[in-house]
Amino acid sequence: MTHGALHHVELWVPDLHRAEASIGWLLGELGWVEYQRWSAGVSWRLGPTYLVVEESPALERHHRLGTGLNHLAFHVGGRVRVDELTEAAPKHGWALMFGDTHPHAGGPDHYAAYLENTDGFEVELVASIR
Repeated sequence: MTHGALHHVELWVPDLHRAEASIGWLLGELGWVEYQRWSAGVSWRLGPTYLVVEESPALERHHRLGTGLNHLAFHVGGRVRVDELTEAAPKHGWALMFGDTHPHAGGPDHYAAYLENTDGFEVELVASIR
């Protein structure tokens, strides 16, 4: 293991089934595999890192502009893959953000899609430069 590398991230969500439909779909598309499952949660793993989604007892919608997590950003195979995922995402509970500047919302040299799911979680799908 690389000293200081990310071990895991845990997201508390208001509805586990909705999170599996959106976050689980996306992680599967990005090569993550289901790692652990219990009555209130599930995790997916990619290499040594895993992401946990667990139903919160608070059952509140996430506010990305509040204190805490704003978004998760993932490397994606390239521009074509960003476009494919962006097109498929609405069928899985995701909405495109910043549509007026997509796919360059992060600047003219940054090709990415910014998506928000029904529960307010944002992801950024970044085209990897090779």
